[in-house]
Amino acid sequence: MNPISLPVTELKPALAGLGRIISKRTTLPVLKHVRLERTKTGQLELAATDLDTAAIVRFDAPAQGEPVTLLVPYEDLHNAFKSCGREDTLFITVVEKERVALKFPVGGDFIEHRCESLPAEEFPPITEIHGEPTVLDEALRGAIHEALQCASTDETRLILNGAYLDVSKPKAHYVVGTDGRHLFSSNSFALSLKDSLLIPSHRFLGWKEFDADGDWKLRVAKADKDNALQFEIASNHWRFITRSLDGNYPNWRQVIPNGSSTQTTVEVDPASADSIIQTVARMPNHDSVNHAIGLEIEDRRVRLLAKSSSEDPWTRVELEGVKASGKDVAVHLNRHLLAKALRFGLTRLEIIDAMGPLRFVSEGRQMIVMPVRPNSSPAAPPPVSTPPSASAPAASTTTPPPAAEQQETKTMPENSGNTNGGATRTATTTEGAEKSAIETALAQIEVVRGDFRNGITGLNKLADALKQAQRESKASDKEIQSVRQTIRSLQSVRI
Repeated sequence: MNPISLPVTELKPALAGLGRIISKRTTLPVLKHVRLERTKTGQLELAATDLDTAAIVRFDAPAQGEPVTLLVPYEDLHNAFKSCGREDTLFITVVEKERVALKFPVGGDFIEHRCESLPAEEFPPITEIHGEPTVLDEALRGAIHEALQCASTDETRLILNGAYLDVSKPKAHYVVGTDGRHLFSSNSFALSLKDSLLIPSHRFLGWKEFDADGDWKLRVAKADKDNALQFEIASNHWRFITRSLDGNYPNWRQVIPNGSSTQTTVEVDPASADSIIQTVARMPNHDSVNHAIGLEIEDRRVRLLAKSSSEDPWTRVELEGVKASGKDVAVHLNRHLLAKALRFGLTRLEIIDAMGPLRFVSEGRQMIVMPVRPNSSPAAPPPVSTPPSASAPAASTTTPPPAAEQQETKTMPENSGNTNGGATRTATTTEGAEKSAIETALAQIEVVRGDFRNGITGLNKLADALKQAQRESKASDKEIQSVRQTIRSLQSVRI
């Protein structure tokens, strides 16, 4: 066969993108390979998959020669690439059965590196998704990226681990992301989707090279009752194929504050946003749990409130380039969420009261942030043992110690009981020097809830391990079937 030539200028971004798909933890050898294909139309493609997600990149350089498909170990290809110069070309050819040679120039001569390969038919098939695409322009891509930054990373709430394209209202399509403590939404979009779609978080989607490769085109496969919904996001050179997440997304609209209830408004000059973000980062942090920082509005002036420890007095820093109107109020929120809202360009803040949800808004985009109490929770207390039951082993529980003030953490309200990923509202308060029996019981409930969450996390990890074992079993069955077919063909040979 004619050698396949890979220009380093195109190979570099290709390997960078495919490396975000290939899992280092996989136990299937074929998943550590990339599929290299020279098509009948003279195009050159590289593909990688982890069985759930796949990426395919198309090269601009013409590929001369007969159609061919072969598998190359990603690690060997990457090491050979690192030995090449920017203007070099790497050549790949088959030298023996299940062996390929990588040739690249070094010091005016060519070096050949031979590596083990696998039969091309062992590479897992990648679903081809056809149909009319939905164009995701720059504004929509930006909204998806911002929603993904606000999505949850909690494995027990998978339905929140992505950006939700909500098309439930024909005249108001939204992009939504939430982790239960803050929520981002953006509208002004018209998507040609029949049903809402959840785009799961993936590091490939956050890759700048993919985002800069032209408008995205979204294609959704036909619904299949037995398998999760698959979709494809394609750019000028890339195709990203993955599965949506099953489940009902929470009713996010119920946490949006009514605009008529706003009592105080803060307007930030966009030119001052970066300096405010830097000021927030430099302010002392007494709260290692919720990273609380205060906003004090008084006489139309806005100050940041922070302190180094709970016992210290508040340090006040007046902000420049900020205008306030309405009632005087002091609110506290997570400083990282405040900085995130300003980075997103959400420069208008609407406040109801000291404990109501805060709404950052700008031109159809908004972020809802739940407030926190000004003082952080105390350190975790020593465990208190409980007697073992007949059906379960002994477990250690914890009860918070007495404190004058304790943190209250609020999360987004729950969704009417129709989702496995809905956010929950929790509140823990302690007053006085000692707890009553009811308060102690409530604290014990929180401990039990934590044990259940840990148990759910363990079950999810076990399910992932079983799925991986099932995939490996299918791959082994396929190999056995291939061997059987080979034996049958040999038995039919007559000498």
